[in-house]
Amino acid sequence: QVQLVESGGGLVQAGGSLRLSCAASGLTFNYYAMGWFRQAPGKEREFVAAISGNSGVSYYADSVKGRFTISRDNAKNTVYLQMNSLKPEDTADYYCAADYGGSSNNRYPYEYDYWGQGTQVTVSS
Repeated sequence: QVQLVESGGGLVQAGGSLRLSCAASGLTFNYYAMGWFRQAPGKEREFVAAISGNSGVSYYADSVKGRFTISRDNAKNTVYLQMNSLKPEDTADYYCAADYGGSSNNRYPYEYDYWGQGTQVTVSS
């Protein structure tokens, strides 16, 4: 079955960096657009970034544009989220998601077929 496993979360000071990884198995990875979402306590899950399956076209939420970079390695079935200049408001659980045949500008959770369990990111001020 399809599995998405996130890693790389943790505690970091404001201004610091983290790199999240999401390892996928049980699917033909390059057929899927991959997205990162986040959910803070008491808030709805929100779109962060997404990348298309083969062309590598990416799309970002305005709140992270210029600070976060999404990338993928189709040979390793892995998608990454490099997060720089982190702010306390970036604190959330971060989830990766897979969208069969999707495009990089799919920004709604219902558009994604599979989800990981999430990794926690805490940014202290």
